[in-house]
Parts: sequence; structure tokens; C-alpha cells
Amino acid sequence: MLRTVVFFLFCLSVSVVQVRAQDAPMAVSQCQAIAQSLPQTRFAQYAPESFLPVILAQSDATEGLSAREEVRITFVGHSTYFIETPGGVGIATDYSGVYRPSRLPDVVTMNKAHSTHFELNPDAGIGQVLQGWSDVPGEKIQHNVVVGDAYIRNVATDIRSWGGGLEENGNSIFIFEIAGLCIGHLGHLHHELTESHYTEIGRLDILMVPVDGGLTLGADSMSRVVDRLRSSMILPMHRPGGLDRFIGMLSGKFDVAYAREPTIVVSMRSLPKRPTILVPQGM
Repeated sequence: MLRTVVFFLFCLSVSVVQVRAQDAPMAVSQCQAIAQSLPQTRFAQYAPESFLPVILAQSDATEGLSAREEVRITFVGHSTYFIETPGGVGIATDYSGVYRPSRLPDVVTMNKAHSTHFELNPDAGIGQVLQGWSDVPGEKIQHNVVVGDAYIRNVATDIRSWGGGLEENGNSIFIFEIAGLCIGHLGHLHHELTESHYTEIGRLDILMVPVDGGLTLGADSMSRVVDRLRSSMILPMHRPGGLDRFIGMLSGKFDVAYAREPTIVVSMRSLPKRPTILVPQGM
């Protein structure tokens, strides 16, 4: 019954996007809308098998359609992942210029906890530079950006300041909605999330998580955040030193796999059936 309701809401959200697109550009978050429509439900992912009957495997169009659903994700270094959409949009997360993807990104997101998470003078050829913080202290920055076939938004969180205090709304969790997938990057998360944060985030199919075990959020707290979001695919990042402990904290709840190729190719239909920590090459 739950999958039926979710599938209906997904179809409805897609219909709204298509209707609005004829009138004026309007971004609609299917990831957020579905989570808000199911109050008190700890639900943050689709079961990919629920979509399989929609497309006949023997259809001549299936091969071409599969290519249009596939998102390519490459771990570049530290907390920078390079996401490539089916339409060719390139997005670099926590971009500092130190870890550079194979080509100039069309979009970069940044957080300011450390210089390895932002770039003061990014290349002028980058079309969209999205800061995870406002230049006005304490102000919550909000992004709702459509670039090609990607919709990008953020959820503001607090960070610890250099002096040890709290800097309100100084970090952002960036969410990328691409080809039906909801991809979240936790940035430099310094505290456990509130119910309000979970509502703003909605469903996440793929979650990029810092696993340093202390420079961001401690391992215990981070494992609770990951367990609560219950994404299909967990991609660790930041510092490999805490990876073993992070995996151990979620042992039995998540499968563990290691990427066989530098670039992970994923779609709604190829998501793991069980929540899986997938360690990328280079991590």
C-alpha cells in the first residue's frame, strides 16, 4: 500500500512539473514532496523494483531509455564528488579547486568549514557557483536551481566556528534531483539533524557522508543520521581514517561493497535492493 501511495505521488509530481513547464519555469522537489506527504513515516527511499513493471525489458526502446536514466558519479578527492547527469551537466560537490574532475564543472557547490571545501576564485567558465552559506552571519541561504536536467536545492545546517562557537546556518546539505534519483551531500555536518531538517531533506536514494569520525560529526552521531535517512546507497567521503569504524557502526544494517570502476553508474532501476555502503575507488 505504501509503495502504491508513493508511486502515485511521484507520478503526480512529474505531471505537475510537465504542466508548469508549459507556462513558466517552476522547480518541484519530488524528493521533498513525497516525504512531506507521508507524515510520521521514516521513509527516505524508493524500492527500485516497484518501478520495473513500468518499462518492458524486451522493448526496443529500453536500451536508449536506460542511458537517459543513468547518473555517473566519480569520487575526485576529499569531499568532492563529480556528478554527471544523463543530459551532460557536470556537478562538483564541495569544490575547492584542489581536487579537479576530468572536465570543468557546469555547477559547483561549496561549504566553508575549511579551505578544502570552497574556492574563493573559481574558474569563470563555471556556470553556477552555489555557496552553502550566506555572507550575512546567521542568515539561511536558499538555493532552488535548475540546470539542464538537474534540480539543485539545499538544506542549511549549523557549523562550529574556528573559535569553538556555533555558526548558525554556516553549512548546507546539497540535494541533487536527477533522473528520478535524490542524491544528498552532507557537506561538513557538525550536528545531528532535527525533525525539521529531515522534513526539508525528504527522500534520499544516494547519500554522500563524511566518515572522518570527529572533524565533522562523530561516528556514533553520523551513523544515527545515516540509519535514519536509510538511503539505498551510501558513498563515504572526506577522510578515509574513519571508514572502518563507520562501516562497523552500521554492520548488519547495511551491506558493504567496493566499487570496481572509478566511475559509479547508477539509475533508479539499478539501486541496491538492500541499503549498501559503496566505497568508491580512491577513498
